[in-house]
Amino acid sequence: MYDLRPTNNTRKAFLAGLHLTGSKKTRVEYDLSIRELGALAETLGFTVIDTFIQSTDKVTRRTYLGSGKVAQMKTAAEMEEPDIILVNEELSPMQTENLEKELDTEVLDRTGVILQIFAQHARTREARLQVESARLSYILPRLAGMRTNLSRQGGGSGRLSNKGAGEQQIELDRRRIERQISLIRQQLKAVSRERSTQRSRRQSADIPRVSLVGYTNAGKSTLMNALLSRYGRSSSQKEVLAQDKLFATLDTAVRRIGYGEDAFLLSDTVGFIDDLPHTLVDAFRSTLEEVQQADLLLEVVDCADPSYEHQIAVTAKTLEEIHANHIPILYVCNKADLVEDLPIPHVGTDRIYMSAKSGIGLPELMEMIRKNLSAEGVLHT
Repeated sequence: MYDLRPTNNTRKAFLAGLHLTGSKKTRVEYDLSIRELGALAETLGFTVIDTFIQSTDKVTRRTYLGSGKVAQMKTAAEMEEPDIILVNEELSPMQTENLEKELDTEVLDRTGVILQIFAQHARTREARLQVESARLSYILPRLAGMRTNLSRQGGGSGRLSNKGAGEQQIELDRRRIERQISLIRQQLKAVSRERSTQRSRRQSADIPRVSLVGYTNAGKSTLMNALLSRYGRSSSQKEVLAQDKLFATLDTAVRRIGYGEDAFLLSDTVGFIDDLPHTLVDAFRSTLEEVQQADLLLEVVDCADPSYEHQIAVTAKTLEEIHANHIPILYVCNKADLVEDLPIPHVGTDRIYMSAKSGIGLPELMEMIRKNLSAEGVLHT
């Protein structure tokens, strides 16, 4: 895997993608996805200098993008010399290798980009194991096309030089990766048992459970810290990391909110994104069990984002994938103070327009949570 640690955004990137005209995703939705890839690139420390989108009804098997688009990108790359080309879809190992040969530039697909960001932001032992398991599973089928073996980190220039390891070295790497994956999975099973024990203790305490879900960077961690600051049980409970970047938080945090019979446990875990790689969903499945065990979900939505409806749809799809779509949901329309002519707080039947950062709407949200937990019979009033 390439060394893509953030620097000062001086490294240059091209974005590329293929919109299949017969797919369910409209061109408007696809453009949002490309914009999101640009935000991912910035999180990795790249400056996007050009974007190439092809609309067609079929994928070119050899290079994914058609020959005309590849030729256009090659001409642009010779002039602008990008450090890397980020492709919006997951590529096969053959397609990645062929594109790199054609363009003489590093190529990384959307899955690889997200994996890199997760690797940078994982802080606890469990999160690091989960990300490493997903990363190695991603690398395994791509060994033949990688320029360097896994004992080295790639250089920072991004332009290709001598590429490829011998077949013997590739086979040795393959065996080593398979052993590593097996060992990591054993360690994750042990961590999962510990998490299950902790969860059982919380369940035996008969305290309602509420989970924060939603798109990455919608403000989940900011909301948790706001609730913790105003309604936390004690000052000893640590705030969670909240930053204005994609996937700032990967580790699950559980905090007690409220007092007496109104108390509940609030959990915050990894945010969702369009086309979240299945390897990551699988790796974080034990973590996402916190969501599955919740009595109520608070879906945090950045209502100041023009694509918020699409983000709600993506979250709904992800909740279905992890079998949590049956749990009652309250929609927390966050950052409403950034929406012109929208008075806040504004409370609806199943949603509230508020601002977690300023604290406007926190009392009204707490009342909504209390009423919903009481209606579900898990909070005694």
